[in-house]
Amino acid sequence: MNHSEDASTLPVEWWKSSASGAQSDCVEFGIVDPDTVAVRDSKDPSGPALLLSREQVAGLVAAVRGGRFDHGL
Repeated sequence: MNHSEDASTLPVEWWKSSASGAQSDCVEFGIVDPDTVAVRDSKDPSGPALLLSREQVAGLVAAVRGGRFDHGL
């Protein structure tokens, strides 16, 4: 897994999930190249971004959908 210190410098078009609410506690995704997806905090567009493979993103989405991160929420 790689990262970018300043997500705003990546040449991507960012989008949020259609399930994102108005609370602004969302992540955004952007396609860097055919194999790489960037993930950033929507509240901090100039902050860091994770650079993940498509397989890693699929695993992350599956874990979120499966409730693996719902500890104490």
